[in-house]
Amino acid sequence: MELKLDSKTILEKEFKQAIRGYKQEEVDWFLDDVIQDYETFKKEIARLTEENQKLKAEAISTQRRSATPAPQSTNYDIIQRISNLEREVFGNKLAETESR
Repeated sequence: MELKLDSKTILEKEFKQAIRGYKQEEVDWFLDDVIQDYETFKKEIARLTEENQKLKAEAISTQRRSATPAPQSTNYDIIQRISNLEREVFGNKLAETESR
C-alpha cells in the first residue's frame, strides 16, 4: 500500500490564487490538521505492522512446538511409575503386607 500524499507533500503544496479564492490562513490551518492526522496514521500503521510481525513469529513458534510430538508413555512405563511411587509412599509397609 503506497500513499500518494505524505506530510511533507501536504505542507509544501502551493495553490494558485484566484480573485475569489479561499482565505489562505484557513487553508493552512486545515492542512496543518491533515498533516497531524497523516503523522498519527503513519505511527499507528508502523505500530500495527510491528505487532503483526511479532504475532506471526509467535504463531510460527507455537506451530513448531506443537509439531514436535511429546514422548509417548506405554502401559508398562505407567505401571512402573505407579510401582515406584507406591514404594516411595508406603515403603516397608507394602512389603510387610505382601509377605503375609
